[in-house]
Amino acid sequence: MICEYRLLDGSTELLVNQIADGSIIKRFDKTPLPTKATSVICPHFLELKWAYGCPFNCAWCYLKGTFRFQPTKTKPVFKDSAKIKLHTIKFLETVETPEILNTGEIADSLMGEDLEKPFSKFIIPLFEGQNRHKVLFVTKSDNIKHLLEINPHNQAIMSFSLNADEVAKKWENGAPSVHRRIEAGRRLTEAGYEVRIRIDPMVPILDWKEQYASLIDQIFANFTPSRITLGSLRGLQTTINGSTDRSWLEYLKENSNWGKKIDFKTRYEMYATLINKLKESYNYSDVTLCKETVAMWGRLGMDYKKIKCNCIW
Repeated sequence: MICEYRLLDGSTELLVNQIADGSIIKRFDKTPLPTKATSVICPHFLELKWAYGCPFNCAWCYLKGTFRFQPTKTKPVFKDSAKIKLHTIKFLETVETPEILNTGEIADSLMGEDLEKPFSKFIIPLFEGQNRHKVLFVTKSDNIKHLLEINPHNQAIMSFSLNADEVAKKWENGAPSVHRRIEAGRRLTEAGYEVRIRIDPMVPILDWKEQYASLIDQIFANFTPSRITLGSLRGLQTTINGSTDRSWLEYLKENSNWGKKIDFKTRYEMYATLINKLKESYNYSDVTLCKETVAMWGRLGMDYKKIKCNCIW
């Protein structure tokens, strides 16, 4: 289904809204176009909904709200592979406008690597049959064994979600250590994959400046990401209601159209500190923001209308 979409820069473009019933491939368009300073910026990207849930137990995971009525809650659930293949092939054969399909919006993209047929070995070869569209993996996992066995992999993008060590240890329960995730990023970079990084959600713990500076140094000691997306702690009310460990709520002081946020001044200081660190220490400027307000983009001197964030080109 092709629809006319108004983009963040004010232009319009005919883009696919969904394939067939939309249960596998559908555009994420839950964030309205910005109308005021507190509006949250998020471009409308395509999801490839091959599964849902996550094997990890991060305290602030929004899936706890999204799937609060599911009997399985956030336990990983995998969809029918024949249907996934059918809808993906139809998309790849019929959609001409280049797109990135995000496999990690409602699932960890690598949670299917221990299946009889690993998800990576199922999906990447489908995309390698063409050179127009790409598939995006978003993960906190370091289970990359099968990815290293796949060639070619020109149409795949890997994105690792990272955090400061102390933040990860306290709130990212069950996820591999930050060191292991960075090591996985290094190995995939060396294997020729495009590797992006999300530092999200940043949390202003007592020594956050040292913690996040150390994270940047850890990353660049191993590889140079093609893009870094920064985000700060936020909580939709449904997420808050579904959380058992709510110790992170003490940092949320401000409201937005995407839930509660850290106060503006602190968020700005966190973003500016990391952006300056990246520029001064590594001459790196491929940095963008996730789920941030119009006002924050402006305060940082960044143009949200030219956004190039994790989920898009």
